[in-house]
Amino acid sequence: MLARVPEAEEQAEVIAEQVINVGSTEVYPSDWLTLANRINARFNEDAEAAGAAVTHGTATLEETAYFLNLTVHDARPVVVTGAMRPPSAMGTDADNNLMDAIHVASARQSAGRGALVVLNNEIQAARDVTKTDSYRTERRHTADSEFDVSDIGELPRVDIAFAYAGVDGTVVDALVDAGVAGIVAAGLGSGGSPAPFMAALQRAVAADVPVVLATHVGTGRVVQTRRFTEAGYIVADNLHPKKARILLMLGLTQTSDTAELQRMMLEY
Repeated sequence: MLARVPEAEEQAEVIAEQVINVGSTEVYPSDWLTLANRINARFNEDAEAAGAAVTHGTATLEETAYFLNLTVHDARPVVVTGAMRPPSAMGTDADNNLMDAIHVASARQSAGRGALVVLNNEIQAARDVTKTDSYRTERRHTADSEFDVSDIGELPRVDIAFAYAGVDGTVVDALVDAGVAGIVAAGLGSGGSPAPFMAALQRAVAADVPVVLATHVGTGRVVQTRRFTEAGYIVADNLHPKKARILLMLGLTQTSDTAELQRMMLEY
């Protein structure tokens, strides 16, 4: 990892040690003990050490960081970092995050602040930080986009069905009857809507019309729950209905596969 960022040596003299090598979903309390004890031992052995930078998968990163916040008995900084996109991925954040972690761990200003988490050019306290995006820090765009419209004369028709108190399935059924290529449901709250509206969306799915669940509230996201997935819905994540419509239109130029369309909603 350090070989990918030789600039790190300009920040500090870095001594690398692999304490544990598992995916973060397989990090257990026994590993917390191993890591905390090793950091404490290194600090006790080396009075000249400025701090410690810990690389970690993001799934359980916040838990490990908080454990270290409670169990490393030294004022020197412990900085935990990870990556939402692996080093093998285009536009990986792994190298920048590692560089930032080394920089913060070696800075005198970091001392006495407890364990820290550095990701996405931000420094967070281990006590307060939490993972809020299950997929990536940035969405794909421009040069990284898979959509090529150079040979497309017309986009598939996708319409938005708006939910509100007392709405039934009239509009949704009419859209299916009109032969639309896809429907974005601008739902209430976290994507749910009145039962007659949802029943019509189920009829659309049964008719092989892709249905994206979005929300028309100001902020937040529609989460890909097991219930939505089993019902055949695609969720818009935090895309507003009008933008989810654009993405679905483009997605339908590539595929009608629900799983692939869902991937696109989470990546862009």
